[in-house]
Amino acid sequence: MASETTSPLGPDVYDAEPIPESARAEIEALLSSGDLFRYKAASDSPVALLEREFAQFMGVPFALAVSSCSSALFLAMKALGLAPGDRVLLPAFTFAAVPSSVVHAGCQPVLVEVGANYRLDMADFEAKLQQGADAAIISHMRGHTSDMDAIMALCEAAGVPVIEDAAHSLGTLWSGRKIGTLGRIGCFSFQSFKLMNAGEGGMLITQDPDLIARAIIMSGAYEHNWKKHPVVQDRFAAWQNKLPLYNMRMNNLSATVLRPQLLEVPRRVRDGRANHDYVAERLNASPWLSVPPPLAQESRAPDSIQFNLVGFQSDQEAEAFRKAAGDKGVAVQVFGLSKDNARAFWNWQFIGPQSPLEKTRAMLMRACDVRLPARLKQPELDFIADALVAAAEAVKDQGVRHGQAVA
Repeated sequence: MASETTSPLGPDVYDAEPIPESARAEIEALLSSGDLFRYKAASDSPVALLEREFAQFMGVPFALAVSSCSSALFLAMKALGLAPGDRVLLPAFTFAAVPSSVVHAGCQPVLVEVGANYRLDMADFEAKLQQGADAAIISHMRGHTSDMDAIMALCEAAGVPVIEDAAHSLGTLWSGRKIGTLGRIGCFSFQSFKLMNAGEGGMLITQDPDLIARAIIMSGAYEHNWKKHPVVQDRFAAWQNKLPLYNMRMNNLSATVLRPQLLEVPRRVRDGRANHDYVAERLNASPWLSVPPPLAQESRAPDSIQFNLVGFQSDQEAEAFRKAAGDKGVAVQVFGLSKDNARAFWNWQFIGPQSPLEKTRAMLMRACDVRLPARLKQPELDFIADALVAAAEAVKDQGVRHGQAVA
């Protein structure tokens, strides 16, 4: 496969926003002190302050800062008490780290079909739930929210706890409620391409005092370091020395980088949604490109755009589109055609046999992904939209000239 790096012709969509100036003095003070370990201070370490502020932002009582969203997902399963071999449902369209976290927790991933709108196929979800499940991880992949009303009703009736993988969904609302607060546990990412950027990092949130107590201890609050968490002090002693320590803590430098960015989230959500919707309207005007609409209950916070190729009958045509867009300065990832793509379920050879997942496979072979960060301005958005539409037209016009079917 050809390289998928961005051409110098187009806007750089991979640069993150600068770390806010307000963080610089605190970063310098922290570097001067060398106090990077979250438990050195008796209270109010940068990590503890971030946890408090993030919990307030999300409207939940408890938050735990960890080393990654994968760590948060793993700790969520361990805090729920899942046992080796337990079946965990998850979408077949997600990032490889999600099934990896299930394997890491000793559980069995069970993949559920995803439709052309990038959301869970509810018939397949209900069928696999009835076949037996011990938990469900709902990945809001690329910020696309599945039908959470139906999912929560089905899981509550079955007594199956829901973990929300909200790595791509900080700032997204479902019927006015913040994504990540609907399930028993919500997990977020602070990797560089996410809405808040620490390079790496994650957050676990919950409203359950026993779940947060277990997660805090297992995250690495050894001996009595849990006393430095100003929450559920009556729960920790019951779990002292009874739980393994996985050492998935966040450090103070990451928290110091993140804290001022929390104030930027509303602006980034607003601008990211406006950018996405502007480009989506442009792409949907082409007969060859289709951006699925949000569900009625969903208010998204996107930093990328996904669209389907329409009428592209062969993989060769789809690959020709990807190359044509790249030549025009816009990097496009066609999920199913990118070699060793970590979002293509057939590359997760570590998870064991699954159902055929034909719907998901068909979607991935024509689903495209383009970064669209909130910092982009209209000329850059127009450049991207123009390049994508022109690339599709060039490929389909070429097909007509060679007598190929285009319908």
